[in-house]
Amino acid sequence: TPRWGGLAMLGGVLAGVLLAYQLPALRLAFDYSDEVVGALVAVVVLGAVGVLDDRYELDAITKLAGQTTAAGVLVLAGVQWVTFWIPWGGGGTGISGSFLILGETQGVLLTVVLTVALINAMNFVDGLDGLAAGIGLIAASATALFAIGLVKANGNDPGAYSPALLAVVLAGACLGFLPHNFNPARIFMGDSGSMLIGLMLAAATTTASGRILPDADTSATDVIALFAPLLAGAAVVFVPLLDLLMAVVRRTRKGMSPFSPDKMHLHHRLLE
Repeated sequence: TPRWGGLAMLGGVLAGVLLAYQLPALRLAFDYSDEVVGALVAVVVLGAVGVLDDRYELDAITKLAGQTTAAGVLVLAGVQWVTFWIPWGGGGTGISGSFLILGETQGVLLTVVLTVALINAMNFVDGLDGLAAGIGLIAASATALFAIGLVKANGNDPGAYSPALLAVVLAGACLGFLPHNFNPARIFMGDSGSMLIGLMLAAATTTASGRILPDADTSATDVIALFAPLLAGAAVVFVPLLDLLMAVVRRTRKGMSPFSPDKMHLHHRLLE
């Protein structure tokens, strides 16, 4: 079975962004920030790593280096957490909390860690036909719906276009790939596809949630709403993240590399 379906998904993402660039209204997403272009460069870098891994079975350190490099490209393009809301310290009644204003080093570290974690979570869950593409479609669609609402709520502010565009093209790529990946799959997305989903989800949720600065008019309920893309993504990928943690613990206890493949993932157990 062919394993380079991720290249087709990458082609779909690039085609969607190119189409958006040709439309006068959506071109504003490129005029006001480098986030979309940076995300595309990061996706291409990580896609190359994934293709090489699907062909030559790269070692875990090389893959991790590629993932970290792609996350670093996001940071260089301005896709970075600068604030983080915590549910305590606000001193109010009901839902109350406070903002942590992250320093440059803290923001870079948090962005890279969350991005690499999401990339590996989607990579680990890609073990059954249609599973990774289905989860990616659900998470990207939820993020896209919120981001489009964010554009409307901000009076069509071009600064809010980036997460909407990234999420929509990712949802389209997953939706287009699914018919070819239903059991029995005619093509696999491989690491190039699963890591693409994780990286673009991280980019979309970070641009939608991690860069919104608080002001005097920002209520606690508004803040929770601003984090909805990240919460939606976390809710959807909770099972693969849990599976990732269990796999790392299971393999290290046996003296194996955390990235060594096995047949003990949650989806394998459910199949049995």
